[in-house]
Amino acid sequence: MKKHNFSAGPCILPQSVFKEASQAVLDLNNSGLSVLEISHRSKDFVDIMEEARSLALELLGLEGKGYKALFLQGGASLEFLMVAYNLLENKAGYINTGTWSDKAIKEAKLFGEVIEVASSKDKNYNYIPKGYDIPKGLDYLHCTSNNTIFGTQIKDFPETDAPLTCDMSSDIFSRQLDFSKFGLIYAGAQKNMGPAGTTLVVVKEDLLGKVSRKIPSMLDYSVHISKGSMFNTPPVFAVYVSMLTLRWLKGMGGITGIEERNEKKANLIYSEIDLNPLFNGFTAKEDRSTMSATFTLANEDLKESFDAMCKEAGINGINGHRSVGGYRASMYNAMDLDSVAVLVDVMSDLERKA
Repeated sequence: MKKHNFSAGPCILPQSVFKEASQAVLDLNNSGLSVLEISHRSKDFVDIMEEARSLALELLGLEGKGYKALFLQGGASLEFLMVAYNLLENKAGYINTGTWSDKAIKEAKLFGEVIEVASSKDKNYNYIPKGYDIPKGLDYLHCTSNNTIFGTQIKDFPETDAPLTCDMSSDIFSRQLDFSKFGLIYAGAQKNMGPAGTTLVVVKEDLLGKVSRKIPSMLDYSVHISKGSMFNTPPVFAVYVSMLTLRWLKGMGGITGIEERNEKKANLIYSEIDLNPLFNGFTAKEDRSTMSATFTLANEDLKESFDAMCKEAGINGINGHRSVGGYRASMYNAMDLDSVAVLVDVMSDLERKA
């Protein structure tokens, strides 16, 4: 029976990527060597790294615009630290829309003044703040584009004279934006791009080298740029699978093509949530994420029945985060509309049987 993987991450990837990656584990490019054992200095891997970095910039529309793409380690959690280390000289602004924003704020406070310019904490982060004032003179303004735990997504990014930095870990490459509005973007691979183990960082190079502090080499974006993302041994397999996924995305029509597909999935599940009296959406409707649909049962007595029906249908990974409860359907790029339809059918069946 087919499994329908709604896990928040590590998460679903395209089947074609799994197949090609599994072959490369045995033999990469008919070299007689596994991708797991080749030298990261070999031409085979240098080509992989260069293609991955080039595809990232191409898909984001940032080629030739002064940006560099890096594949690093440590996840988005290390980027909470690295962004501030590299960019925060005096004060930075943060928009607090959930757990990951909160963690980023905590790390940034180690390096300078942090101003929380807006927050949705007052309602357990079930909406995106709007209508706030942004102070002048910020070294940068930080936001989190999509919040997996709470199911919110920024639809309109703030206008600011400060460089806009963004954690896009859970919706990178999922929708078309003017990415040139951002000075720095980072994203853990394990949501929409590849396996856990690497993090994409896209940074406008002229933002760097302006802080007065000395930055340790491993945490200095400029060092990683100068070494082509290979200052230290990179996560070879994670970068390789990310490259394959970016190839797949380009073949799907790029971000424009995948956005249309993602909207269909989101419309399908949110329509069911709104029409089915047994379910309640957690997030403010205007801020609903196309990647992460969060909802609860109106009657918790039905939980055992609903969970059993999901298991029988092959649905995996939809339990909500403990801070929200209920359910969370993560619908990343590689998820088919058919899988969302299976979940919606189960929700409808529960209503008929209740």
